[in-house]
Amino acid sequence: MNNKKIFIIDTNVLLHDFSSIYKFQENDIIIPIVVLEELDRFKKGNDLINFHAREFTRELDKISGDDLLNSGIPLGDNLGKLYIETGKEFSERVTASFPEKTSDHRILAIADYVCNKHKTESVILITKDINLRMKAKSLGIKAQDYENDKVANIDDLYKGIETIGDIESERIDKLYEEPEGINVDDMGLDIHPEGHQFYILKNNGSSALAHYNPATKLVNRIIKQTTYGIDPRNAEQTFAIEALTNPEIQLVALTGKAGTGKTLLALASALQQHKRYKQIFLARPIVPLANRDLGFLPGDVKEKIDPYMQPLFDNLTVIKHKFSHQSPEFIRINDMIKEEKLVITPLAYIRGRSLSSIFFIVDEAQNLTPHEIKTIITRAGEDTKMIFTGDIEQIDSPYLDIGSNGLSYLTDKMKGQDIFAHVNLVKGERSFLSELASRIL
Repeated sequence: MNNKKIFIIDTNVLLHDFSSIYKFQENDIIIPIVVLEELDRFKKGNDLINFHAREFTRELDKISGDDLLNSGIPLGDNLGKLYIETGKEFSERVTASFPEKTSDHRILAIADYVCNKHKTESVILITKDINLRMKAKSLGIKAQDYENDKVANIDDLYKGIETIGDIESERIDKLYEEPEGINVDDMGLDIHPEGHQFYILKNNGSSALAHYNPATKLVNRIIKQTTYGIDPRNAEQTFAIEALTNPEIQLVALTGKAGTGKTLLALASALQQHKRYKQIFLARPIVPLANRDLGFLPGDVKEKIDPYMQPLFDNLTVIKHKFSHQSPEFIRINDMIKEEKLVITPLAYIRGRSLSSIFFIVDEAQNLTPHEIKTIITRAGEDTKMIFTGDIEQIDSPYLDIGSNGLSYLTDKMKGQDIFAHVNLVKGERSFLSELASRIL
């Protein structure tokens, strides 16, 4: 029995991960010619998606040869072959359902042709477009999402915080008595800490917030601390500030719904540590509404991007309002902006800049692909700290979901690393109205 499969790759898969052609094991890959046409339209621009289009085009040029359209090009040891399939006539069943010759329907026509040509083999269309998968299945064509970098079980995603009840009061007292912390084995807990794990320890009479340090193997008590005018309002926010201000933690993921304080805490912590870093970068990816290009908006470049950056300036305004206009803290913020020590910008505009000794906050990171997250982190220089914030349940990109977005992937893969901490913020702190709407609407 022939178990070898043929995978037909859609454009959005290559834009999601330009190296995806090497991740289908020994199976063959077909790229419809229309995909190359679509990639050509994405090559120009400064966003990471444009970078992916250019990188795949370069990779294809490097491996291509005369056989790409005929017998295929081997992709490497224990891998299948890569083919380019030219446009095909619409069959009667494709025409009956999808008469308009759009790019998606041309891909379906090629998939239909390949299925008929290779009836003894399993042919699968790989696309991150849910509607295209549904259209393919309506024609009897197998279709799947690209799941190579998808979190296997999102329900088990690492939260970074564990609540343990019924702790002996003597052990909690010991945490208060030993500021440096106590050995995890001496806590008498049935726990196996993962990297910088945080704990809420409780018994009937007392409680403590604690943190496990993987370097010292000690559990130490966490104390609430005001950070550049911002007071933590709950245990999760207290843990977040600890992760953000701990110099041993170089990579932080803050997740949670809107209003939990992710970006505000990250920015306040950055300002608190302004002497430790050369610059503070606060950036976010631009995902235009309805997936439309920024070009349709009126005004110059600054006027086009300002609406997308405004939430970041709003967080800065909240911090500034904690101080009088004459205070050193208020004046310092204005000076840092003027001197470009504090930079608020679209993520694409960071490309090419040095990331050494930077406190780098990436907001709305759930709208990034896993490969984009990797690209950003691998550019970190010496003494740089990276923070990724976002709500994994509120994704604006049409081709990402709760399991395939970069923030979920980062949290899943970095779990247990000695320089990584994740804090999932649960309680909304904007207002009772905001919390109520988030919870029940």
